[in-house]
Amino acid sequence: MPWIDEEKCTGCNICIKKCSVNAITIEGEKAKINMEECIRCGICHSVCPEEAVRHDSEKIPDDVKANVEKTKGFMELCAKHLGDDKEKDKCLIRMKKYFNKEKIVAVKTLDELEKLK
Repeated sequence: MPWIDEEKCTGCNICIKKCSVNAITIEGEKAKINMEECIRCGICHSVCPEEAVRHDSEKIPDDVKANVEKTKGFMELCAKHLGDDKEKDKCLIRMKKYFNKEKIVAVKTLDELEKLK
């Protein structure tokens, strides 16, 4: 999914004019993509002269870090609210199951999308 690098965005409005579904607006002199409206056509990527429209794959390291931090927080809360440090390990196991499920969903979704060809 596209996102806007606000440091690069100059608010030139080119992406807004080229967006066929009007999913991009200006907020605070920077482009903003409404992801509920965006159809992931990629036009905004190709028309931005500042390369401010970025691809979500660039955020993978940040997403991984956020998931690890969220898990650590849950582990601490489990220990605090459920009694002891053993609960941290149980929480970690549950979080691994959660992320494994997300991985399985992604793989199966990709398999089904391949059938759309």
